[in-house]
Amino acid sequence: MKLSYSGQEKVQAPPAAVWAFVQDPERVARCLPDVQEVVVHDQTHMDATVQVGVGMVRGKFKFKIEVQPDEAQNRVNVKVQGGGLGSVVDLLAGANVLDNGDGTTTLDWTGDATMRGPVATVGGRLLDAQAQKLISKTFENMSAHVGASAGTIA
Repeated sequence: MKLSYSGQEKVQAPPAAVWAFVQDPERVARCLPDVQEVVVHDQTHMDATVQVGVGMVRGKFKFKIEVQPDEAQNRVNVKVQGGGLGSVVDLLAGANVLDNGDGTTTLDWTGDATMRGPVATVGGRLLDAQAQKLISKTFENMSAHVGASAGTIA
């Protein structure tokens, strides 16, 4: 099952605060909804355990996450691979970091995911709605965390 999404999230912080945030993998991982554990391996790689529920199917998924910030291109990409419950997920998401010129930043984001296994088969439309909700919530959480810490990053 292939899924594609896009959207925008306005961050109440300047681009410098956004860049400082996305270069801290543990802070980025903590933006994932329902994250239970994060193990940071280095500046760009981490593992995360996330509680997942799609319809009647509930359990833990384990993901390998790579954050790829590219300040020169004003873009950050996130690669997520893993799964659970006999299912596999591959996700590539990214955001262009746009300076609004007023001390705020817009994240113009896209995400493409492929899911295989029982969760994809059972989930159907529920999976599509849940994936959209999770991606949107991740960027919303990131916006809130960056905005809350912007005063300490200057």
